[in-house]
Amino acid sequence: MTIESLYDDVTPIKPSKAFSEKAIIKTDDDYNKANTDRLKFWEEQAKQLTWDQAWDTPLKWERPIAKWFVNGKLNATTNCLDRHIMSKKTDKTALIWESESGDKQSLSYKQLHDKVCRLANYLSQSCNIKKGDRVTLYMSLTPELAIAVLACARIGAIHSVVFAGFSAESLQDRLNDSESVCIITGDIAIRRGKSIKLKEIVDQALDNAPSVKHVLVHKRTTEIVNWVNNRDHDFNEALNSSSSYHEPESMDSEDPLFILYTSGTTGKPKGIIHTTGGYLTHAQYSTKIVFDLKDDDIYWCTADIGWITGHTYLIYGPLLNGATVFMYEGTPDYPNEGIFWDLIQRYKISIFYTAPTAIRAFMKSGESIPEQYNLASLRLLGSVGEPINPEAWNWYYTHIGQKQCPIVDTWWQTETGGIMITTLPGLHDMKPGSAGKPLPGIQAQCLHDDGTAIHSGGGLLSLTEPWPSMARGIWGDSKRFNDVYWSKFDTYFAGDGAIVDDNGYFTLLGRVDDVLNVAGHRIGTMEVESSLVDCPKVAEAAVIGIQDRIKGQAILAFVILKEGISESIDLENELKQFVAKKISPIAKPKAIIFTPDLPKTRSGKIMRRLLKQAANNETLGDTTSLSNPQIIKDIQKQLSK
Repeated sequence: MTIESLYDDVTPIKPSKAFSEKAIIKTDDDYNKANTDRLKFWEEQAKQLTWDQAWDTPLKWERPIAKWFVNGKLNATTNCLDRHIMSKKTDKTALIWESESGDKQSLSYKQLHDKVCRLANYLSQSCNIKKGDRVTLYMSLTPELAIAVLACARIGAIHSVVFAGFSAESLQDRLNDSESVCIITGDIAIRRGKSIKLKEIVDQALDNAPSVKHVLVHKRTTEIVNWVNNRDHDFNEALNSSSSYHEPESMDSEDPLFILYTSGTTGKPKGIIHTTGGYLTHAQYSTKIVFDLKDDDIYWCTADIGWITGHTYLIYGPLLNGATVFMYEGTPDYPNEGIFWDLIQRYKISIFYTAPTAIRAFMKSGESIPEQYNLASLRLLGSVGEPINPEAWNWYYTHIGQKQCPIVDTWWQTETGGIMITTLPGLHDMKPGSAGKPLPGIQAQCLHDDGTAIHSGGGLLSLTEPWPSMARGIWGDSKRFNDVYWSKFDTYFAGDGAIVDDNGYFTLLGRVDDVLNVAGHRIGTMEVESSLVDCPKVAEAAVIGIQDRIKGQAILAFVILKEGISESIDLENELKQFVAKKISPIAKPKAIIFTPDLPKTRSGKIMRRLLKQAANNETLGDTTSLSNPQIIKDIQKQLSK
């Protein structure tokens, strides 16, 4: 498959000389070392961790299963906590937290270690949870969720974090698939001023989840919740009644660290398995070099821990590096549209990592809002979750970074465990809309359908050599793992289309399933969406393909307008012509649907699958992960007119 690039090239932007001079990575040395001896390079990164026992073989590779740092032993929390409290970082702030209601909490590395050990003792002694047992976490974004994640890792239990927005049925599916013996939850979660009764949802899920024997409940309110004796435990009492020291379980490098469920095309979620040694190696290295992480940074990744971004770049990566992590339990526009900028100003955030969806929402509200705040503490910006169009990139760079902050536009997946492709902020020029180059030690190519390489142009993005943080399988379904990721090529096929240029920069085009085939031309959805958002009147857009008798497939666009812009037939025609001029007449939408919102997950990804189902009048798939489930029903009504 060759995907055409119809979009105009953009001018690269150099990082400032001042930033580059102080950057952790400012030369090609790591690339040269990795290209000379890739396994030796990864061994050098693994040596930055604390191991109980050294490995004897860096890699055993039997496609599709890799074993990294074979026979090495270590514990994640030894590396995230113990080694820091035995250094000058013992009193350094590890976590800063604020809720949307204004509640605050701050924990030093010593205090976090204390709480993790107490919960680890309670889980192992009072709940009899052992190494290899699965523990599901269904909690709001609070320090207690981070504590629970780390407590599981300390005792060798496999944690499975389920975003606290999924329905009881979705939670039940994940509990049963993993055969979890314990679930840790809260009485409530707070979102947009409303209390979500998590314990009630858990109780519903447990009506048919026989493997669960224990439920720990973190109480945030004085409200009475349903309580089952001999099953339910008070989270706070568990901490208070337990010892503040727990000997960490020594884990084999290939022992599973966590399962994380991601949506499957069949409707059945996939439980992606990540193991210990390789995952931690990549998490520590990539966090340090991609974010140019320094000891005095205040680092904010806006993702929930329920997603892989929260695992790797809110918990493990930053804590492995001894960083100060900021956590906010709230959305970008509540209680007001300036809340993110207010938090950056008050806490002097220096690194800010968020999703293009949030950036486009900020654009819709206008630059007058961030202009009210002092964002001078920022020194680096990041983007994650989906391709960021050049217009949003430039807005982010100009109005949030004041043209002083490099932007790292990162491509990776739940399955990759960590960032695969981006620019290194002190080394590479930035190309708005393009993710950048593979990290040192990562090999990526665009391929034709027959597996041959595309050296310049669009095709199927594949990772061609094993890497330490790669998924080790799908829980309970090794055949599905092979079929989904390894059946098309001998290498890992990511499912995404991309364009690689003559300088080795990759521009992501979204899922290959979303590639449009218009009159024989294969066009990535990202290019059409980017062109629409380039129009000053448009805040956000999503496009899908619909059947067309002449072209085979035509383009249907869904557009969110900026504040103060009214929809009209004239505007629809204007946007069509804008795309035709910006890209090509081939890419001109057949029709445009104006909508106040799009079906997006709470992590910010647009669910084009649901748009396709709505456009084709098909039964909708699972909508429980949507941030605004009502919008797909509203779009269906518009389509039926």
